[in-house]
Parts: sequence; structure tokens; C-alpha cells
Amino acid sequence: MASPDHVFCDQCGQPAGDHPRCAARRDLEPPRYCPDCARRMVVQVNPVGWTARCSRHGELRSA
Repeated sequence: MASPDHVFCDQCGQPAGDHPRCAARRDLEPPRYCPDCARRMVVQVNPVGWTARCSRHGELRSA
């Protein structure tokens, strides 16, 4: 998920920081915003995981 070098929250798109609600959502929800540029990502959820695609930074997949 988001590493310390990312500048935006992957759940709300705001600048990275301490977001307790986003941290709780991160356990259950796929990322909605690109952690590098804060663009809204195209997210697809399926029975075995999810994919999230940023038009600039590519695709993230669930583990």
C-alpha cells in the first residue's frame, strides 16, 4: 500500500498524514486515490482481490 515516500492518502486523496478513519478503511477497502498524484483511480473488485489503476502511475493489485 502507501509507503512513506508517497505524498497523498490512498483513501481520501488528501496530503499524507495521520488519518485514523483512512487507516481503518485501508484494512477493508482498496485504494481509491493514487498515493503519488492524488488522481482518482479506476478500481475493480472481484472475489479474489482487487486492482486499482492510475492513468499516470499504472496498476496496483491486492496481495
